[in-house]
Amino acid sequence: MDDPQTDTHTDPFAPPPAAPLPFPIHIPFVEELGLELHAFGAGQAEIQLDLAHAHLNSFAVAHGGVVMTMLDVAMAHAARSHGVAPGTDPREAQGVPGVVTIEMKTSFMRAGQGRLRAAAQVLHRTATMAFCEGSVFDAQGRRCAHATATFKYLRQLPAGREIKKLRGPDPD
Repeated sequence: MDDPQTDTHTDPFAPPPAAPLPFPIHIPFVEELGLELHAFGAGQAEIQLDLAHAHLNSFAVAHGGVVMTMLDVAMAHAARSHGVAPGTDPREAQGVPGVVTIEMKTSFMRAGQGRLRAAAQVLHRTATMAFCEGSVFDAQGRRCAHATATFKYLRQLPAGREIKKLRGPDPD
């Protein structure tokens, strides 16, 4: 249960982390960072990351850009998962739209260290937009950062005179 004084959430009976799920689309940047998808469905998503040397800032804690990327990816996947039943293989989910970030506001509360977990959910959805929130927690369940964001649903992305199609999962 959340403790308002320490802003933590721990469950001593929680099972160990399950194996990551496959991402529903191929995003090279996300793969390069080593982000793992652990939940996807019903307007919720969870991303996890074991911090490595390349993820750190000059204070040897999670770089703010890494934390913001985790929040952005988690919230985008929450937006994409609206209408997908929990437990569905993300690669098999039907009618999952693409999204682009319109705006994002992030507040940092403490330095992120160790294994980080970003949990996100859709707060409100229209036919073309999703309004989401997400938080990053450290291995002790302490909130490190919180964000809200707006996403636009897209099937294609105009890029200059070219139309970019949404890429599916990486074809191993």
